[in-house]
Amino acid sequence: MPSAPLRSFLAGLLAASVALPAFAFNDPSAGVPPDDALLLLRDGNRRFVAGESVHFQQDARRRRETAANGQKPFAIVLTCSDSRVPPELLFDQGIGCLFVIRVAGNVAQTDEVATVEYGVGHLGARLIVVLGHTKCGAVTAVVDEAHVGPNLAQLVKPIVPAADRARSDNPGLSGAPLVAAAIRANVEQAMEDLRRLSPEIAAAVSFGRTRLVGALYDIETGEVTWLERTTPPPAADPHEAATADPHTAPAPSPAAPAHH
Repeated sequence: MPSAPLRSFLAGLLAASVALPAFAFNDPSAGVPPDDALLLLRDGNRRFVAGESVHFQQDARRRRETAANGQKPFAIVLTCSDSRVPPELLFDQGIGCLFVIRVAGNVAQTDEVATVEYGVGHLGARLIVVLGHTKCGAVTAVVDEAHVGPNLAQLVKPIVPAADRARSDNPGLSGAPLVAAAIRANVEQAMEDLRRLSPEIAAAVSFGRTRLVGALYDIETGEVTWLERTTPPPAADPHEAATADPHTAPAPSPAAPAHH
């Protein structure tokens, strides 16, 4: 667990980020570094699970700051529309801290991908989180091959490869265990779709300017589990070799954040 001084430092870093000028939004090196952003989310979820939420930056002063200076979210969260999955609450974050995209099944298609591109390219967020959750109704419907209307069928179509992969990787699995495997596979599918459908996101991730991670939220315990499979190590960017960002290394575990 991060120390109190470290948490205070990171909170100050986040508070200061809102004051950055508008021209910094298109600067790929601006914004909270991905590792620090991930640490903020980890620590916020720890507080939420422990019943120690601080409800940081949710007051009138914060409203005035973001109204006057614009938004500068430190992370993008693509998650499900399920009413039991409120990102700002489960990560204990305030107004303007998270750029949240919500859609049934946390799928990544044209609208969602374009919104993530906006968060990265215009708002300067350098961490993208695809957040699935337990007992996801959209994934369950696909696994069970439930009859749905034409619009919903189109919406959940991107989940089909994830359900197929879960079956292929887990022969003989059925029921709730198969749904759980498909939920995880669906997070990975959305991550793949973000990179596949967006050259901008793929380049930002490949060169280490942005980090893309997957996570699962337990709707009963409130705990977020970060998936081991994340994006590959950043490729060498010939245009940025002289100004390499030291914060693009893999994120530390919550128990060992000392090098921050």
